[in-house]
Amino acid sequence: MSECYVVTGGGGFIGKAIVKLLIERRPGCSIRVVARNHYADLEKLPGVTSIQCDLSGPLESIEAAFEGAHAVFHVAAKAGIWGAEESFFRANVLASRQVVLAARSQNVAHIVYTSTPSVVFNGEPYTGENETLPYGKNWLGPYAKTKAMAEKETLASHDDSLRVCALRPHLVWGPEDNHILPKLIRKAHAGRLVQVGNGENRVDISYIDNVAHAHLLALEALENGRAGGEAFFLSDAEPVKLWSWINSLLERVAIEPIKKKIPLRAAYFLGSICEKLWSLFGRQDDPPMTRFVAVELAKDHYFSIEKAQRILGYQPVVEAEVALKRTAEWIRSDLLS
Repeated sequence: MSECYVVTGGGGFIGKAIVKLLIERRPGCSIRVVARNHYADLEKLPGVTSIQCDLSGPLESIEAAFEGAHAVFHVAAKAGIWGAEESFFRANVLASRQVVLAARSQNVAHIVYTSTPSVVFNGEPYTGENETLPYGKNWLGPYAKTKAMAEKETLASHDDSLRVCALRPHLVWGPEDNHILPKLIRKAHAGRLVQVGNGENRVDISYIDNVAHAHLLALEALENGRAGGEAFFLSDAEPVKLWSWINSLLERVAIEPIKKKIPLRAAYFLGSICEKLWSLFGRQDDPPMTRFVAVELAKDHYFSIEKAQRILGYQPVVEAEVALKRTAEWIRSDLLS
């Protein structure tokens, strides 16, 4: 009988990439995509079944979806810069608790948890630090806070019967991105994208194929008795100057470079005003600026990936120039056509 793998959030950007790589690298396996929605398109892929399931809902339905699985890639999460903390808590913390409980009850051997570097957020820049960093504070939003809670609890569940690790890819990008790049391209195309800060800040970026590759390496490490209970920063190995990198991507798709600029202090103040207004009027859409976004766009945020290289054997499988070329082609054909 072929091994079965569960990918929660398998219809999303990272989840779908993991599904496709599993099919390629573990031929003949069966894959269950467990998500809030049903993905008929993924069921056209060999061995894939889509199961509609609320991970914060009844435990019995999650246990049924996990029955007989060898490993779970827990990718599903609520991301975003705005929203009620309770909704982030249910989707990120409660759902992760349920995933662990269901995995344990169904004798799943391994969980690879998709986390984020935002779990160490404290409002300050990072310039090559490693996983010894403490969990964050001064959260400025519910996403990073609830992801930190979920990562901490999920890693604490690791033991000899259920081996667990967490990956922290920074700024995941590439073709089929349904979150960051579409917003960026729309704003830039409309002339509404504004540089925050002096433009010298360096950040990690993580191409989607490299991120999926790292997830499979993490599973292999768990299967071979390594990486259990550990978290790993991930990136494309070389930080980029954020705003120069954005402009280089815009140039490849014939969009004017960003010319408007706003100092970090002004953007932070604007974010504070927007947050107060959005709270006052109970708005659920994203504000044009938040304090968290201002900090992320203006300060250095890059980390050491030495631990992932040493324990997981991780190295990017797609070079930067190839990644940019593929992404630019996708933007021209899918976002600008």
